Amino acid sequence: MDIQIRNIHKGFGSFPALAGVDLDIASGELIALLGPSGSGKTTLLRTIAGLEFPDTGQILFGGEDTVALPVQQRRVGFVFQHYALFRHMTILENVAFGLRVRPRHERPSDKDIKRKAAELLDLVQLGGLEARYPTQLSGGQRQRVALARALAIEPRVLLLDEPFGALDAKVRKDLRRWLRELHDKTGYTTIFVTHDQEEALELADRVVVMSRGRIEQVGSTDEVYENPATPFVFDFLGNTNILPGEVREHHIYVNGGPQPIADTAGHEPGPIDIYVRPIDLRIADAGVPSFDVDVLSTQRTGPVVRCEARAVTSGAVIEIELPHLHHDVPALKAGARVPLRLSNFSVFARGKPISRQALPDVVANAPAEYRERARAG
Repeated sequence: MDIQIRNIHKGFGSFPALAGVDLDIASGELIALLGPSGSGKTTLLRTIAGLEFPDTGQILFGGEDTVALPVQQRRVGFVFQHYALFRHMTILENVAFGLRVRPRHERPSDKDIKRKAAELLDLVQLGGLEARYPTQLSGGQRQRVALARALAIEPRVLLLDEPFGALDAKVRKDLRRWLRELHDKTGYTTIFVTHDQEEALELADRVVVMSRGRIEQVGSTDEVYENPATPFVFDFLGNTNILPGEVREHHIYVNGGPQPIADTAGHEPGPIDIYVRPIDLRIADAGVPSFDVDVLSTQRTGPVVRCEARAVTSGAVIEIELPHLHHDVPALKAGARVPLRLSNFSVFARGKPISRQALPDVVANAPAEYRERARAG
């Protein structure tokens, strides 16, 4: 089932929870709605489900406008964060519930209901546990029961509201992998809400990044991570260093730096922000565009070494992350002054992005790694 969302507005009093949302979802896609608390992602999911009604706009399932339809007629499967299972029912009865409450003329026979529920428990890898009650299951198992119950009604669309938020990290990781495999088997159009960037990037075909009731960017996991459209998207998708800089005479400088770190064309001179992830900073070889930093501290966390440093010219405090065995690690000792290069970065001026495609011609002695990534976008 394909879904088209057109100019959806939804307010709660004077608070605009959704402010003109447009989104197209292809049949069979697995879509993540990603954003911080208050971004509108859960309101959008509930609006698609029919648990909330928009003030204006359209939500089309396969070309049919469903805005006026109650939740029962939309045929959506909804999985809540805290399972919402019936404690007095066995897990087989929980899965069968949606079938038993259908109108009589649509309701399968008792035999068919039990068979269908048992098949779904096998699908979610809980076969043989039909007689157990929810309190006798782990959190991960209960979430699987909730998903099987949502699938029992043969939904046109499957919706999940932070489905793994109440689980510990190890169980979340295992269930993410399992849900991706299940989606590939069933082919349902699936939308899930999360504030976990790793979860969205690992699971989804496409990610919808939201902020303040609006969509900041829609794209594949590679697109939103490698080519963030706005400062918000860049900053939200992992740790970010923001270095003050400027464009002058067609060159990009770290603010106050003596040499340009790259060339740029077609952009007016002025102050900019240079966004770079800690993993995209390296010690520069002689002759490579760089800026100096003083290393403040170094800490190893498992296989990663994290350093905190201060830019000599601007005073900006930045973070550097390297694999423990990387050849740059020995030089990053507290008190050392080292030159850093940027292997990948984005530039934003007055809120308007300069895409990487607009920066193909870096200075001649820039590192090959940067030239290749800049040209590839």
